[in-house]
Amino acid sequence: MHVKWMTMIGAVLGSILIGVGSAAAEETFVDLKHSKWAEDGITYMAKRGTVAGYGHGIFKPEALVTRAQAVTFMVRELYPDQLQSAVGGTTYSDVPTTHPFHREIMIAAKNGLASGFPNGTFRPDAPLSRAETAAFLTRAYSLEQGKNPAKWTDTDKHWAAAPILIMSSNGLVGGYSDATFRPNQAVTRAEYAVFMARVIRFEREAAIRTQDWDKLISYMTVSEQVGQMLMPDIRQWNGKATTTVNEGLKRTIHDQDLGGLILFDKNIADVRQLTTFTHDIQREAGDIPLFLSIDQEGGVIKRIPGGTNLPGQMALGATGDAALAEAAGQLTGEELKALGLQINFAPVLDINSNPDNPIIGIRSFGSDTDLVTRLGLATIQGLQQSGVMAAVKHFPGHGDTKVDSHLGMPVLTHNRERLDAVELKPFQAAIKNGVEMIMTAHIAFPAIDNEHVTSLKDGERVPIPATLSKKVLTGLLRGELGYEGLIISDAFTMNAIAEHFGENQSVERAVSAGVDIILMPKDSAAAHQTLVNAVNNGTIKDETIHASVKRILEMKAKYGLFERSQTLAQKLTQLNGIIGSKEHRAVEQKIAERAVTVLSSREGVLPDQIQQGDRVVIVAAEQDQAKQLEKQLLQAANNLSLKTEIALVGQDKMNETLQAIGKANYVILASYQFRNVASQFGWSEYQSLINAMNQSNQRYTLLSLGNPYEMIYLQNVRSGLAVYGKQEPNTSAGIKVLLGQLKAGGQLPVQTD
Repeated sequence: MHVKWMTMIGAVLGSILIGVGSAAAEETFVDLKHSKWAEDGITYMAKRGTVAGYGHGIFKPEALVTRAQAVTFMVRELYPDQLQSAVGGTTYSDVPTTHPFHREIMIAAKNGLASGFPNGTFRPDAPLSRAETAAFLTRAYSLEQGKNPAKWTDTDKHWAAAPILIMSSNGLVGGYSDATFRPNQAVTRAEYAVFMARVIRFEREAAIRTQDWDKLISYMTVSEQVGQMLMPDIRQWNGKATTTVNEGLKRTIHDQDLGGLILFDKNIADVRQLTTFTHDIQREAGDIPLFLSIDQEGGVIKRIPGGTNLPGQMALGATGDAALAEAAGQLTGEELKALGLQINFAPVLDINSNPDNPIIGIRSFGSDTDLVTRLGLATIQGLQQSGVMAAVKHFPGHGDTKVDSHLGMPVLTHNRERLDAVELKPFQAAIKNGVEMIMTAHIAFPAIDNEHVTSLKDGERVPIPATLSKKVLTGLLRGELGYEGLIISDAFTMNAIAEHFGENQSVERAVSAGVDIILMPKDSAAAHQTLVNAVNNGTIKDETIHASVKRILEMKAKYGLFERSQTLAQKLTQLNGIIGSKEHRAVEQKIAERAVTVLSSREGVLPDQIQQGDRVVIVAAEQDQAKQLEKQLLQAANNLSLKTEIALVGQDKMNETLQAIGKANYVILASYQFRNVASQFGWSEYQSLINAMNQSNQRYTLLSLGNPYEMIYLQNVRSGLAVYGKQEPNTSAGIKVLLGQLKAGGQLPVQTD
C-alpha cells in the first residue's frame, strides 16, 4: 500500500548555498578529495544551478547545512521564477529584510515550503537534521512509500517516522550499520546534495517509466530543455575525424545537454565501429537518450560503407512500383536500426519539375505529383515499420528551384493555388498518413509569407525563408495542414540561412516560428546559449519550449530509445544477418534492373547492342568512372571476347577522344549531370561526339548516369539509356541491357519536352 505523507513540519528546508544572495554558475570544486562518494551528487546539483560554493572552487562538503541555506536551495530548485519578484516585508523576527537569504525564506513561507517556530523566529542559522531533511523532501516532492521499507531502531516513535520510512523504502536515504537512522543528527552540505540529487533523479526515472513527459520536463533545467532541441554534427575534433566518444564529444554532449546528433561518412569507418560508436554515445547521454540521425536516401546520398547501396529515389520513380519503394524503406530502416540510428532524413518529397534544379534532381522520385506522393508514402511506411523515423523533406517544396540552398537562398514565386496542387500535395498526404518528422526548406515562399528583412550579407532586403517563417510553419504546417509531429530545420550551416540572418538571430527566430529541432547549428554552444537566454528573458515563451520538448520525448519513447536492453555484444552479433544481407541485396538489384529506361533508340525499342568481338570505347568525364564501367562490362561479357579502351570528355581531350571512337565498333558515352544547373552543363562536347558517331553510323549508347535530362539539350541521339546513378548497382544494370542480358523496362519519371 502506497502512503503519501502530507503533514507539514514546523521547519523544513533545503539548500546548499554560500552566504550570498544569488546562485552561482556551475563550478568545479577542488575540495572534494575526501568526499568522492558525494562528488556526483554535488556536481549534478551544481549543474542545475541551485548549489554553489564559497568561491575559488571551495565547496566545504563537511560543513553543516543551515536552515536558511536549505530554504534557499529549495526555492531556487522549485520556484526560480519568483526570485525576481518583490517579496515585501518580513515574517520572522530573526530574518530582517537585510538578511542575505530574506527573499528566499519569504518565498518558501509563501509557498508552504517552510514555517518558523511558535515564538515567531525562523532560526536561519540553525543546522538541518536528517529527520527534517526526510520530512521536507518527502512533502516537497509528494513522495510515496516504496516497496523496500527499512526498519530502524530509533525512528518508530519519532515525529518524522513516516517521511523517513518513505525516503528509505525508495532507496533515497540509508541508515547506519548499527540499524539506527540517527534522525536528529545534523546534515552536511555533501549529504544534502546527495539526498537532493537522489530525489530528483528518482522522480525523473518515475516520469520516464510512466511516460509522464510533463512531469519530466518540470524536472529539466532550461539548459536541458533547449539542449533537446539541438542536433549538431560532430564530423571532427582537433582536426581528426570523430569516430569514438572523445573528450570533445563528451564535453559537447554534457555542456549543451544535447538531445541529438547527425552522423556523416567521416564518423563511419565500418559497421562494427559505427555500432560501437552509437552504443557509446548513448552510454554518455544520461537518463534521456540522444536521437542519432543520418542521411541515407540511397543513390547519391548514402553514408553506410558495406550497407545495401540502393539505386536512389529517381530509380524507384522509374519503376513506378510502390511495393519496391516500401521494401527499400523497410530494408534501409532495418539496417539503420541495427546500427543504432533512429532517424533517416528521407524520403525526399520534392517534385523535381525544374530540370535546372542543382540540388534535388535524381534525389526526387520524379516530376509527377501523384508518383512522388505514392512512392513517398510507401517509403515512409517501410521506414516506420522497421522502427526508424522517416524525416520527409524539404517543406514546403524544393523541386522547382534554380538555386542550391547550400549556396544561396532560392525564392519560389508560385501562387498559392499552384503550391496546393503541386509542391504541398505530397506533404499533405504524408501528414494524413502519420509522418512523424518534417524537415523545413531554406526557401522563401512569398505567396505564404512575403516579409522581408535586411540581409547581413549585403544590406539588401531579402525574403524570410520557410525555416524562419511563423506563417509557414505555425500558420500553414501546423494550422492549415494539421501537422502534430516534429519539425526539424534543414542544416543551419547552409548559406541560405548563414549568410543573411546571423547565427543567434536565426536560431531564435526558427524556434519562435515553430521549429522543434535545429539541425547542424554553425556553433552549437552559441545556439544553446542563445536559446537559454531567450527563454530566461522571455523572448521565447516557456510554453513554446515545453511543447517542442514534449514532442521530442514522445517520439524518443515511441522509437524505443528509453529501452536499453541490448548489450554491445548482442548488437555486433546481429550485424552480419542484416547489413547488406542477401535479401537486401536482392531488392537493391531488382530496383536497379527494373529502373533502366530507354531514352532513345533507332528502332524505338532497344538501344544499340554490344556484339561478339567488339572493340568498345568507354568515354566519361572522369577516369575512375570510365574504369568502373570497363570493369563491369568485362565481368558481365567474359565470353564475348571484347576489347576495351578508355577515353575522356573534355575540350582538351576532344581530338584524342575522336580518334579513339573512330577505331571503335561500339561506344559507351557516359554522361553525369548532378549538383549543377543542367542548362549550363558542358553539353557541346557531348554533342560533338554524338555528331561524329552519327556521321560514321557507329553503334553507341549515351548512358545517362545522373539527372536524365540529356534529351532536352542533345540532338539526334540515336541510342540512349538512363540508369539514374553512377554507382553500383545502377551502372551494372545498364551494362546488362547493352549486352542484351536484360530488358529495359523503366519509365522516365520526369518531363523532358
